[in-house]
Amino acid sequence: MHTNRISPARKILLWLVATLGLALLSGCDTVVLTNLTAPSLPENPSQIYTFTLRVTPKYSTVVGTSISPKIIIDGQSFPMKRSSFGEGIYEFEYQVSGGRDAVAYYFLVPYQMETQNGLRDAEAYTEIVHAKIVRRYVLSLEVNRGPIGARISVLGRGFSAQDTIFLDNLAARTTYESPNAISFIVPAVEASKNYRVMLGSAAGNSPVGTFRVDPSSLNVSPSSLNLRSGERQPLTFNVPVSAPPGGLLIDITTDVPESVIMPEIIVPQGQTSVTITVEGGKAGNGSLFIKGFGAGEVNIPVSVTGK
Repeated sequence: MHTNRISPARKILLWLVATLGLALLSGCDTVVLTNLTAPSLPENPSQIYTFTLRVTPKYSTVVGTSISPKIIIDGQSFPMKRSSFGEGIYEFEYQVSGGRDAVAYYFLVPYQMETQNGLRDAEAYTEIVHAKIVRRYVLSLEVNRGPIGARISVLGRGFSAQDTIFLDNLAARTTYESPNAISFIVPAVEASKNYRVMLGSAAGNSPVGTFRVDPSSLNVSPSSLNLRSGERQPLTFNVPVSAPPGGLLIDITTDVPESVIMPEIIVPQGQTSVTITVEGGKAGNGSLFIKGFGAGEVNIPVSVTGK
């Protein structure tokens, strides 16, 4: 039996032919398609969104002038235009009908390759992509540090009255201002630490940023209360620095809620003190507690006797 031996040069030639054949059969191996479109598209009033693609030929046999990218979106094919952002980048602007939460699309790129037998048509394409249209997103914290009780604004889009701000896993007192702004009161947490701020809602959690809680002190005058039922007495709170924009909430609790009648305590913006009136309720003995100031908690003894 006689066997013909294949020379090394012929082996290399056959390998090159096979490689080129595979490249011709698979456009994705000949050109690289990179989707530069963000997976989430922030909603805008025009409802117009830009889809961007980068096309990178891997072989010099690809005819550059023949590359004609298209986007297939909502079952329709649209030609893409060259972008001014760089070579090989293409864009297409598409207006989405109002009320939609997502849009599905993929890219199709026909092109030609030079072969020994002339030009040959080929194409490359991407997988189907589902881009989400985001109606809510957070832009920034108004400030990134402050004391306990400070009112801090969060700016963004798509807020609702059901939104809650969390410092780490602790829910803060949150106020809905408008679809573009909410605010929260820095809760009584350990000072001199950084906390991860999250926006929580039925749609899930969204990162907001990092907030540092600064230490602060508080003086209360008088330092204790002795009242009869129905009697009223002023109580003054002093802080070392002027209250921030929105005022400074002093979050106060008590173990004798039926014995103490008092309003919410907010040091007005730009002020360092506030005076409120405390009224004696039912007879009882206990304390007022203010967390987050000084050594961690301010304790004001309260005694209420009957008329």
